[in-house]
Amino acid sequence: QKILGGNKPLWFVKDVCGLICVFITWGLVLYAQFVVNIVMLLPKMWHEPIYGTFNIILFNSLAVLALTSHFKSMTTDPGAIPRNNATKEKLESLNLQPGEIVYKCAKCYSIKPERAHHCSVCKRCIRKMDHHCPWINNCVGESNQKYFVLFTFYIASISLHALIMIVIHVIKCASNDWNQCASFSPPTTLVFMITLTFEGLLFFLFTMIMFCTQMHSICYNETGIEQLKNEKHWGKGTKWLNVKSVFGDKFSKDWFFPCYEPHIAKSDVYQYIV
Repeated sequence: QKILGGNKPLWFVKDVCGLICVFITWGLVLYAQFVVNIVMLLPKMWHEPIYGTFNIILFNSLAVLALTSHFKSMTTDPGAIPRNNATKEKLESLNLQPGEIVYKCAKCYSIKPERAHHCSVCKRCIRKMDHHCPWINNCVGESNQKYFVLFTFYIASISLHALIMIVIHVIKCASNDWNQCASFSPPTTLVFMITLTFEGLLFFLFTMIMFCTQMHSICYNETGIEQLKNEKHWGKGTKWLNVKSVFGDKFSKDWFFPCYEPHIAKSDVYQYIV
């Protein structure tokens, strides 16, 4: 499940359903870029250069951030525990005190830390696993939750931006000549805009709900699985400290960029087991 890429191996889950969802996600984002750039904004560049240039830069910047966040979510190890590491030697290396209990996963035969859960798709135990998301073909866990939150935020942002531009475009073109408002014929332009409207509404609602759900889980330090199973509450520290435990120890612009890996402490004492 890992392929070499730069200094760190890239995480890759070989799941057909997940890969199909990934291609659909990228295809829909690229389709939105086509409609926004080619159908709506480029025809306006001659008549409204400031409006066209501003929205092209803004929309495509957000789209690049969304796709980068998606790629990082998909190719970052979410916090997988090595398989078959529940050996006698590894257990002895933990220097456990009398009465301490260590759990062993019956499926991947690994030492199972607290808050870790086994994923049947990834076939590994994942530290602080929230859920497995087919749209990123990966689990959302301790090490890639920041990227997943950014992905939902930027997808919701470009969806809202596209919907606003569609409304502005329809209002302006309805009062003028439709033939001068797009590079395609009015019926073709209308089909593009209707499909983008449905896509924008669907993606905005879905990703905004996911974003709010993730932020709620982060603030209260409780994963989705823990909420469903009504497991032990881990709400330690303030909400701000819980947010920093995911995005990084110090607030900065790096929080909003998927290219920067957050500097956070691992959640368990088993992190060094390889």
